[in-house]
Amino acid sequence: MKNEKIGLADITQGIEAVDRQWIEKARQRTAQLVMPFRALGRLHDISEQICAIQQTLDPSIDRKAILVMAGDHGIAAEGVSAYPQEVTGEMIKTFLTGGAGINVLSRQIGAEIVVVDMGIVAQLDPAALNAEDRLMVRKVARGTANFAKAPAMSREEAETAILTGFQLATDLMVKGIQILGTGDMGIANTTPSAAIGALMTASNLDNMVGRGTGVDDEGLDRKKAAIRQGIETNQPNPADGIDVLAKVGGFEIGGIAGCILAGAFHRHPVVIDGFISTAGALVAHAIAPQVTDYIFAGHCSEEPGHKIMLDHLGLRPILDLGMRLGEGTGGALAMGIMDGAVGIFNDMLTFEQAGVTGKQ
Repeated sequence: MKNEKIGLADITQGIEAVDRQWIEKARQRTAQLVMPFRALGRLHDISEQICAIQQTLDPSIDRKAILVMAGDHGIAAEGVSAYPQEVTGEMIKTFLTGGAGINVLSRQIGAEIVVVDMGIVAQLDPAALNAEDRLMVRKVARGTANFAKAPAMSREEAETAILTGFQLATDLMVKGIQILGTGDMGIANTTPSAAIGALMTASNLDNMVGRGTGVDDEGLDRKKAAIRQGIETNQPNPADGIDVLAKVGGFEIGGIAGCILAGAFHRHPVVIDGFISTAGALVAHAIAPQVTDYIFAGHCSEEPGHKIMLDHLGLRPILDLGMRLGEGTGGALAMGIMDGAVGIFNDMLTFEQAGVTGKQ
């Protein structure tokens, strides 16, 4: 396991596409299982992809963690969210007391939750919250700037956010975590995510921008106008993921991009959640296109632009349940399906073992 602190250039050089020979080996094993050929559909694709990532025919994803990245956004001043910015810090406290949606679903799959303050406005003390091992304070700054008027952050801050996410994910993998889920928390964060999505997929704002936490028609118009103004003001380069992140992104989105890069670098599967996590995936993909070999899309969000993002990345969601909560909830649910896929691959008998006559 490579865990030394390195730079982005070293990370991109260390990421390779998965070896397709491992997928073929896994497909051969699947073909021997006691059922009609590939009768469990996409469960086979999932298990075989994990085999290729881990380079084994004995895959394991027993040790799970969800990294919930949190950040605040200056663009909230444009009235783009139905909730006040204070909710970001309040929800982090709820995560730490175990009462949020992601806590419930993580307990169901036995996943550890680590919350990261990538740059919220509130000042939270892990010791005072009895959460030194569950809340990591890695503030890049106390919220981004309002990108409708100026860049959300400097390029240096964008790189810091990415490298912070990479290191935190690496630390978990060094400790034995086998599969990582990405989650998010941050009032107004669907706005920078939609800006990233529109730029990276060359989509128009009407198709990309949704209601987020539930803004009304006037709020949706304000949201589109703020994104349009931010793109015109800052002129991000869609071919440069770090530039896009710096000019219209968020600290937690950069952290998620870093988690994804870590998964690809260390050959660990990463399950992304919804709209915000996929914005992070777009940034990571722009830096190192091979990362998609290591990504599983947990679900398709109700945000209209999410499917466009996933199609751009060539990712097919495991679930489509009309969810739009974030926090990592869709990824956590999908991990349960992935457990089933790995269990079938490892534990189902072959025709020979079961003494069942195979296909003629």
